[in-house]
Amino acid sequence: MAAYETSRAAPFGAIAIFRFVQSLNDKTAALAAWNDARVTRKALGKLSDRELEDIGLCRGDIETIGR
Repeated sequence: MAAYETSRAAPFGAIAIFRFVQSLNDKTAALAAWNDARVTRKALGKLSDRELEDIGLCRGDIETIGR
């Protein structure tokens, strides 16, 4: 039975490119999460106090929910 070496070194610069792309993905995900929280805060801010009370919130809870 023959054994073959299947692992190879990454090509020059591949790890740096991977880390760069990964950091872009992380920044994009953070931006999307920030935007989702912003939209949620905006929608909750438009509700009346009665509507907020119906869902178990008060006006002061809006900032903490959006985070």
